[in-house]
Amino acid sequence: MRLDRYIAKSRIIDLESTNFTGAVAELVALCPLTGEKLDEQRLLLTEEIMQRERQMTTCLGSGIALPHVRVKMKRSYVFAIGRCSNGLEFEGMDEYRSLRMVCLMLANEPEVNYLQVLASLARIFQEKTFTDKVGSKVPITVFRQSILNAFGGGVLNAESPATRYNRLILRESEKIARGAKCASVVVFGEAFLAGVTLRQVFPGMRTVLVTNPATEVSEKLYAVDVILPVPSYSNNRMSQLRSAILIGLTRGVIKYNDRLCCLGGVSGGDQFDTIVIVDVEKEFQSVFTKQADLLPACVKPEVMERVLAVSMELAVEGREGHPVGCLFVIGDAEKIRPHAKPLILNPFYGYKNEDRNILNPFMDETLKELSTIDGAFIIRGDGVMESAGSLIHVSDFDHKLPGGLGSRHAAGAAISMATDCIAICVSSSGQITLFRRGEMLPLMSKQGGLGM
Repeated sequence: MRLDRYIAKSRIIDLESTNFTGAVAELVALCPLTGEKLDEQRLLLTEEIMQRERQMTTCLGSGIALPHVRVKMKRSYVFAIGRCSNGLEFEGMDEYRSLRMVCLMLANEPEVNYLQVLASLARIFQEKTFTDKVGSKVPITVFRQSILNAFGGGVLNAESPATRYNRLILRESEKIARGAKCASVVVFGEAFLAGVTLRQVFPGMRTVLVTNPATEVSEKLYAVDVILPVPSYSNNRMSQLRSAILIGLTRGVIKYNDRLCCLGGVSGGDQFDTIVIVDVEKEFQSVFTKQADLLPACVKPEVMERVLAVSMELAVEGREGHPVGCLFVIGDAEKIRPHAKPLILNPFYGYKNEDRNILNPFMDETLKELSTIDGAFIIRGDGVMESAGSLIHVSDFDHKLPGGLGSRHAAGAAISMATDCIAICVSSSGQITLFRRGEMLPLMSKQGGLGM
């Protein structure tokens, strides 16, 4: 979703305030609100934003804060952005003193994509290639243009032109793909060269470019049919490939009976070195038997993608340097609840659905902290966190799992058989396993080589 229509140069400023409340008030004053008593309206809006800030900080941990609120207005979204070179004061909290930018987001109350837009902004703002370009040392004109480029889906870096070697790989892969009767060509952006027109290289075939979610690019600029954002944490290429295909399936970009030609290479190396032909049906037949089996009817694709991204972060990074294991169960909470028993008081009880939704980027640290507690996360299909620290118990479960898998995997397999849900298990060794109807699909292994 392009957001440049909701931002203007006049609403990208250098802040004069030295405290966070004043900075928010400055940004609110820039927003094109309508109605009578605008000064009073802006004051009430500022107070509402600050009240939410005290309940849950909007600092992203990269020198950027993203205060946000829903209001009644004609536009879908309004953004105002301020730069602060020396940080801001707010009730003595250190994280505000390290702020370098504040992005205010106003969303119209009926907007259903509110949390998805918020999560997309958080990914952009946390990308190092972005934060390096918006520092206080760059002129305000450069700062404004960097913001507009990011909001408009501009490419952060145009890499070097394609080499003769890559041209050869592309040419031969086209022959292989056509000979194998592939429906689509999947190219991994970590090794992709800007300037290569994939539609011309693979005429008549659907072209899919897999990119990091923080890299906002457009189909038109890269001359591809589909941009598929997939988080990449593992060096195991088969893990990356499986995750990409799974997300492509849930989004409808890839069909269950497709045959794919996949091109990849060393991350950041700008050189293709691998061609793989994948029959999706054979690769996923142990878990899915048809397109409709991919997700329970109540589970949104973006929710499963977000859970997968958090799982990958936990598998690779652990928590405070220590490996962690956890279990996410996604589906109809009412049907899951009879098979779950709380081990602790529910930490999500009493919070608004919006504030405890996994699509909310400010939930990340909460989830990672709670991942150290025994038990499973129960997540509704729309992303709302129902509980943490839940013991899964399913009677009459008689299903043999491969050796080396413990009670967490058994619980994931059991609940996926007992109810129409998806369970994603993260082991302390860094592996991620998806369970659907009792069948397991390994998605990522932290260790391992190329995997292709």
